[in-house]
Amino acid sequence: MCYNNYGDDMKKYLYDYIKEIDEVIEKGKVNKNIIDEHLIKIGFFQHERLIHLLVTLTYAILLISIIALSIKYQLLVIVVPIMSTFLICYVLHYFKLENGVQYLYKQYDKLKDFK
Repeated sequence: MCYNNYGDDMKKYLYDYIKEIDEVIEKGKVNKNIIDEHLIKIGFFQHERLIHLLVTLTYAILLISIIALSIKYQLLVIVVPIMSTFLICYVLHYFKLENGVQYLYKQYDKLKDFK
């Protein structure tokens, strides 16, 4: 499995929250507190997404540097596939966060319609 426990926990937290808000929208139990809380949660998830983007980009740049050194000096040949695997897993995790946050925006639009 590509994800560590933290990644699974964050993904579960995000998608459990999405399910909770979908149920609120379906039942029509929308109020100002829910909308305000939703905006706060969106901010939290946006921050999480930004941090993951920065770490992913930094890791990708590091990997590219190591690949360049490996090609030039024929070193670290074993390290590159391992690091590439980690990068792929991290990118997959990032895109799940990205898709979840974008869905939160759609939920917010639906919540606003209840006003």
